[in-house]
Amino acid sequence: MNTFTKEERLCSKKSLDLLFSNGSSFLLYPFRVSYLFHDTPAKYPAQIVINVAKKRYKRAVDRNLIKRRTREVYRLQKCNLLYDNLLNKDKLLLLSLQFVGKKIYPYSFIEKKMIAALHKLTSTINANDIETI
Repeated sequence: MNTFTKEERLCSKKSLDLLFSNGSSFLLYPFRVSYLFHDTPAKYPAQIVINVAKKRYKRAVDRNLIKRRTREVYRLQKCNLLYDNLLNKDKLLLLSLQFVGKKIYPYSFIEKKMIAALHKLTSTINANDIETI
């Protein structure tokens, strides 16, 4: 299940507006993680959008490199760290990963921080009964 299909990407403008207006968030450098549970039927338990600010990284090559590395780490770690905890819930998790780092980090650093962010997200989800919209 190490794939990252179209159904796992958060593309809907309506869902994005809902996520950013009603969602909760936390910062675990270099990521700002926003999340919200939604009552919609879906093939996968989570949908994600990855953002890198154009204001901070002017060159598209740099933004794309960071997004590629982040996407790859998420693709490899989502099953073990996120999906196993979400399968027992009947809700869709809308998730946003915003890269707020000040420089381009190597893959190993991004991997370590993504694992920590997903651990924090799952512990937050399990500790609190997140309300749905």
